[in-house]
Amino acid sequence: MNTTPQNAAATSAFTHADTLQSTVDPEASSAAATIHGTPAAPRRSRLPGRFARLPELAGSGFLPLGLFARLPLAMLTVGTLTLVTAVSHSYAIGGMAAGAVGIGSAVGAPILGSLADRLGQRSILLVAAALNTAMVVALLLAAYLTPGFDAPTDPIATLLAAFLAGASCPQVGPMARVRWMGLTTRNLTRNASAGPGNDAGRPAPGPLGPAAHSVAGSRADLDTALSYEGTADEITFVLGPALVGLLASLFAPWLPLALAAALTATLVPAFAVHPSHLAVVPPRRKATAAVGHVRGGTKPGVRSRALAKVAIPVLAMVCMGTFFGATQNALSAFSAQFATAEIAGLMYSVVGLSSAVAALSVAYWPRRFGFAARWVAAAALMTASSLLLFLPSGIWPMVGVLLVLGIPVGPVMVTVFSIGGIVAPDGRLATVMTALASGIVAGTALGAYLAGQLAQAQGPAAAFAVSCAASASLLVLGIVAGLILGHKKA
Repeated sequence: MNTTPQNAAATSAFTHADTLQSTVDPEASSAAATIHGTPAAPRRSRLPGRFARLPELAGSGFLPLGLFARLPLAMLTVGTLTLVTAVSHSYAIGGMAAGAVGIGSAVGAPILGSLADRLGQRSILLVAAALNTAMVVALLLAAYLTPGFDAPTDPIATLLAAFLAGASCPQVGPMARVRWMGLTTRNLTRNASAGPGNDAGRPAPGPLGPAAHSVAGSRADLDTALSYEGTADEITFVLGPALVGLLASLFAPWLPLALAAALTATLVPAFAVHPSHLAVVPPRRKATAAVGHVRGGTKPGVRSRALAKVAIPVLAMVCMGTFFGATQNALSAFSAQFATAEIAGLMYSVVGLSSAVAALSVAYWPRRFGFAARWVAAAALMTASSLLLFLPSGIWPMVGVLLVLGIPVGPVMVTVFSIGGIVAPDGRLATVMTALASGIVAGTALGAYLAGQLAQAQGPAAAFAVSCAASASLLVLGIVAGLILGHKKA
């Protein structure tokens, strides 16, 4: 990691903003104090081991807020599929609407990330929350007010609303990762700017102590935070579709999207104004790179090399999404042989559960086990495990395989996000994080399409081959990352 000093004016601006925030929000005082390295008296955390550090860094309310504020994104695609299929009585139109959400999210997420890098997270998230709520309501109205879906032009309004709903969806997960990167490196930059012999540069006493002000301590905190974020993603992307299915089957197909809109309108603004956003400084307010960022420089050659390094984790997330989409579609074809295709979602949730637990374990991996080595090891296990998909001849044996298959998935995702944070050019961290998330969305659509075509023509085994190819591609990219990014970065 790099310890480039922060601009003194930026530190002053943070101090002033933190003071104002703490006068109106009790939790802001603790979080803001942590941001610029003067910890307040911590509350005793109920989280185990290293995860007890997270509430001390961001405030106790940040963890549940960041978890549930990303739930609407997990509900949107499946909720749109359920609603439009029920209203139009057409799986094809429902699938197109869900695809429009995915395309919109893949296009809109990097745009929102770029704007957040330029203008700050708070204002962008507030605008996105309001706009997305309106677009989801527009999707509901378009679906129910369309008189019929018989003519080819009938679904246009619904598809447009679905695209805009996906494009405007607040990217809480990537934004939370950016905040963790700022929170875990703030003390390092402050100490570096204070310089040797300055009392302000000494590690603060108390629970955050010297370890929190060292490179090793900062990396340990960041590993822990990103491990938690990986688990939070897995939990919401298992919980979201399950909640959609429950509400739609027990009440009405419009209810899941209505709930998603209500959650976006309430939780996302609360996340936006949480004092942890003060840890992320827009480029116009800082003159040097934050710790862990690659300074893009102004020379075209430097900028090109930085972008090439960013392309590696983005391509990895496309491969990860391809694995997700292919496995889901292949499981639909597989389960239809023994029961009904609808249980494929429940089967696939097993991957999410084991992946979530494994993602948490990354916080305890030794520091000497570098990012590139982690990537290669986990991707190799993922490739080997994906070969097991060809073996089961029944539902329960497949559940056992899926449980094993999910173990390396979480660590790969945590590692790729970590590398994305390291190689992100100065002032473009949110852009890179949202691009990684978009890569998953785009890859999921690609994997679902390829596996669907193969499953229709040749059966589920051919569809599982797409999952294997995606895993193998992740392994190759991990090896390339180790060679290109270098030992110090990876």
